[in-house]
Amino acid sequence: MSQQQEFKNIHHKTKIVATVGPACDSYDQLKNLVIAGVNVFRLNFSHGSHEDKKKIIDHIRGINKELGCSIAILGDLQGPKLRVGEIADNRLEVKAGDILTFTNEKCIGTLEKIYVSYPNLAGDVVVGNTIMIDDGKIEVIVSSVEKNGDVKVKVTLGGIISSKKGINLPDTKISLPALTEKDLEDADFIIKEKLDWVALSFVKRVADIEMLRDILNKNNCKSKIIAKIEMPEALTNIRDIIHASDAIMIARGDLGVELPVEKIPLIQKELIRKCLHRAKPVIVATQMMESMIDRVKPNRSEITDVANAVIEGADAVMLSGETATGQFPVLVIETMRKIIHEVEQNGYKYNRADDFKPQSHSPSFLSDAVCYNGCKLAEDSDAKAIIGMTQSGYTAFMLSSFRPKAPLFIFTKEKSLVNQLSLSWGAKTIYYNKEESLDNIIKDQISILKKQGYVQTGDVVVNTGSTPVELHLPTNVIKISKVE
Repeated sequence: MSQQQEFKNIHHKTKIVATVGPACDSYDQLKNLVIAGVNVFRLNFSHGSHEDKKKIIDHIRGINKELGCSIAILGDLQGPKLRVGEIADNRLEVKAGDILTFTNEKCIGTLEKIYVSYPNLAGDVVVGNTIMIDDGKIEVIVSSVEKNGDVKVKVTLGGIISSKKGINLPDTKISLPALTEKDLEDADFIIKEKLDWVALSFVKRVADIEMLRDILNKNNCKSKIIAKIEMPEALTNIRDIIHASDAIMIARGDLGVELPVEKIPLIQKELIRKCLHRAKPVIVATQMMESMIDRVKPNRSEITDVANAVIEGADAVMLSGETATGQFPVLVIETMRKIIHEVEQNGYKYNRADDFKPQSHSPSFLSDAVCYNGCKLAEDSDAKAIIGMTQSGYTAFMLSSFRPKAPLFIFTKEKSLVNQLSLSWGAKTIYYNKEESLDNIIKDQISILKKQGYVQTGDVVVNTGSTPVELHLPTNVIKISKVE
């Protein structure tokens, strides 16, 4: 079997996002990950240079061309991530009861002083605030705020501090903007390279998303925005954030440090439900198969974690260190794909249209109702394909949100969407730019799917579209056909 054939035989509706790093950044390594089942590659702008990122982008686009696939590229902005600076010998052991001093003056970290990349730390924290280091592995309490801007803290949970580890302030409202100077530089690069998705870290309110949206719009950039949910404030404003963004990432790492860990599972479940209701793609991320960084099999709890994210209806599950720095990146993808496949074959709740009926007060109610009934018709007729057309991506996201069992094929003349929709559950996107009569378009699209082996003579298919074709109206037509 050729690699192209091997790739085309991969069918999983829940998409896989893989982070690129030193373990998988060559052309062949990335290609092997695609063949194993990756749908989206994440570039983490917390690490690496733009030059390195450019090489990876070129590799991915080369692979898309070689394999005839549409792998999306996601640029993940660092955001106002607080970190300690350089630590002497990259190792500082601290014990419960130790008094440390955090300073905004750059220095090599010792028990005397540790640099923190947050100039307004002294202005934002108060005595008694908890500060977490390295995803909560080390915990300190603010004991005093000095006039010179230093902050003295008492260690309550000891451990080893190494260089550049992250800091979380669960008790503190930080005053840093959502987009730092570094983020603005990275956003310029993302715009220049025309990445498919851009993820905004530490979103707290709609204004954060609007700031990034303005930058993209001013540059006529078609990248879509993912709001990363990792702050308690984001949960307070979640309805508006979901509405303002194009997709949501449940970033459980920082979220699990900022909030009591026992709250995370139900938050995840509720966020997925809200995103499905509003037809917004949702990614479940962080530590999904972390044990496979240096092991050939995942923990049983990780298997269940991935399976539960799929069962709950996530559009995509994401890997970070597992593929970026792990020893077995291809094996991780293959293992994750097997878990997804098992759930989708034997334990998945398809055809959820009745759970998310269109709301009459919605501005898009009429087109939503067409998509809803298209999916219902596909279920009732045991259709072998649902075929949608879109210019904005909305119809694709809406059809996908009903989680139809019938394979979902999206045709679009917007080249940017072909890759972008690789993030959307179940969607297989095909570039199509003909504008004839709707009947001819539908006939042509069915013919394309037949030639590619997705449908065969006698199969029932359901098409959604809009007429008059030349006006590019929201979806307003359903047609059911038998393949000739």
